[in-house]
Amino acid sequence: MTTDIVPAKPQTRDERIFLEGPQTRKWELWMLLRIMREFLRGFRALHFVGPCVTVFGSARFKEDHPYYEMARAAGSALSHMGFTVMTGGGPGIMEAANRGAKEANGLSIGCNIILPEEQKPNPYLDRWLEFRYFFVRKIMLVKYSYAFVVMPGGVGTMDELFEAMTLIQTRKMSNFPIVLMGRDYYEPLCEFLNRMVERGTISSADLDMLLVTDSVTEAMAHIQKHAVEKFGLRRAPRRSRLLGE
Repeated sequence: MTTDIVPAKPQTRDERIFLEGPQTRKWELWMLLRIMREFLRGFRALHFVGPCVTVFGSARFKEDHPYYEMARAAGSALSHMGFTVMTGGGPGIMEAANRGAKEANGLSIGCNIILPEEQKPNPYLDRWLEFRYFFVRKIMLVKYSYAFVVMPGGVGTMDELFEAMTLIQTRKMSNFPIVLMGRDYYEPLCEFLNRMVERGTISSADLDMLLVTDSVTEAMAHIQKHAVEKFGLRRAPRRSRLLGE
């Protein structure tokens, strides 16, 4: 494994204090500088990784689960298309997507979040970064990606999905494709989104960004049309994308 690890310092109580209301001006200036440093470290580490697709999903699915195999196949297919595969860097769906990329000789990136319960990086990463702050990590998972594949997951996955949808809906980000994989899993969510359309809280056009499928082939065709062809992406050599050559 040729993993390039970019670690953060061990977690402290500072992150929690930061969200508990105003502190002294000196303390908040120190936190601002610390956050800026985390952004800078992420930008420097990811600047040359090339066009990415981020795969979101639960850390709880094991190797023998069908969703794990689906994510693994998606990671492999994305690599064959020339994308760098980016995930949260942990186990479950994240591991599966990174594994598929690695097995296809593609680039595999992980952006881990530091939590009280330590989450170790999966063994299929070319580069692994650690972040203290969820909002910094989410920007890194979005900033370098031209499409998003959202596998079944929990609250964190839903947060990441709706973050991407909100940025696209408000035109803070280009209309990149979002693929929900796992029809049965996402059926209740799709029903709820359609209810939002019926009640007028979103428009039907807001759902145009979504493809719901169980087919890796269909997902890749959607990304090919709405990311590769739309943005004129070109495949870069593996080594140059990682090392910036």
